[in-house]
Amino acid sequence: MKANQQDPSARLHALVSGMVQGVGYRYFALNAANQLGLLGWVRNLPDGSVEVVAEGARDVLDAYLGILERGLRSARVEAVRPIWYLARGEFDRFEVRF
Repeated sequence: MKANQQDPSARLHALVSGMVQGVGYRYFALNAANQLGLLGWVRNLPDGSVEVVAEGARDVLDAYLGILERGLRSARVEAVRPIWYLARGEFDRFEVRF
């Protein structure tokens, strides 16, 4: 299941809290987004959480949200707070931001 990169329909803005910095979570999120064909970015925030913005088809973003909630073995995801918007179509890839 891959998003149509030419016509993303939805935008997911998610804040992920827990033990998600220093454990490879950003690259986990990057790899999952690339596998699903999503566009956007992921970054660490000063408060220890991780912020994700992704665009694609809503069903693909729903699947991605589930992946973010499960996390990877070395992380401990306590909460994922999603906010949904209409896609803006401003991304041409998915990247880690610093």
